[in-house]
Amino acid sequence: MKDGLIITGLSLVPRNLVSRVMGMFGRSHLPRFLLDPILRWYVGHYGVNLSECVGGLGDYNSLVDFFTRPLLPEARPICPDPDAIVSPVDGKVYAIGAIVDGRLPQAPDLDYAVADLLGGDDRYEGGQFAVIYLSPKDYHRVHTPREGSVVGWRYRPGELWPVFPAATRKVRDLFAKNERMVARLDTDAGEIAVVMVGAFGVGRMRTTFCDLISNAGEPRVDGAVEPPMAIERAGELGRFEMGSTVVLVFPAGRALWSVEPGATVRLGERIGGIPA
Repeated sequence: MKDGLIITGLSLVPRNLVSRVMGMFGRSHLPRFLLDPILRWYVGHYGVNLSECVGGLGDYNSLVDFFTRPLLPEARPICPDPDAIVSPVDGKVYAIGAIVDGRLPQAPDLDYAVADLLGGDDRYEGGQFAVIYLSPKDYHRVHTPREGSVVGWRYRPGELWPVFPAATRKVRDLFAKNERMVARLDTDAGEIAVVMVGAFGVGRMRTTFCDLISNAGEPRVDGAVEPPMAIERAGELGRFEMGSTVVLVFPAGRALWSVEPGATVRLGERIGGIPA
């Protein structure tokens, strides 16, 4: 009931504008006597593990600085198996499996078109997918599931519904409606897509391969990375300034998943493999 009321309430407010205002606050360099209690509350309330972060709370100058905090290199070992598909983020597997009739599951009674998610790309209608939800306590940078090169990207401005599980059960086509940054990666599994889905509360995403920042009034755009940007396995692609969810999309027959919905995963952990 509480989640339903939240969704109903958010349907009545300008979510993108409110998120921009929240982002301005999150990026503000508050005086330490104000910022430090906020950060300590955040750490205690959400159970953030500070021992794996670079530096201490005093090294972060805003809430967004802390939210996008880097990890110590040794905190996330990367699976070395040659065929491994690794988790691009810390989070919980919300859904994973095969794309059936061009559609991905969103909730028991809801699904959405993979072509809509990818901004019109219809090459993956028989492919495989994984949806991973990042909670407030998680590390919020996004990395690659395979080594390869970034060859292009798509930005699709959109709405900013929250992406917690209750919202996915109530908002039709949520992942295909919300702001999205799609990274196109050329790999030995074919061209794969890593989709960063924005969410209510800042709704801002940055990437390592283009200068565009989401939820800043930019129009939809498709971009090429020229020359392609070589990237290692688990190399950084971007970061969420609050939020959200990542969707991996692979071509047909190019991913064998080894985790189930509900599994908690960490960056660099094996979540599947490339068929021989």
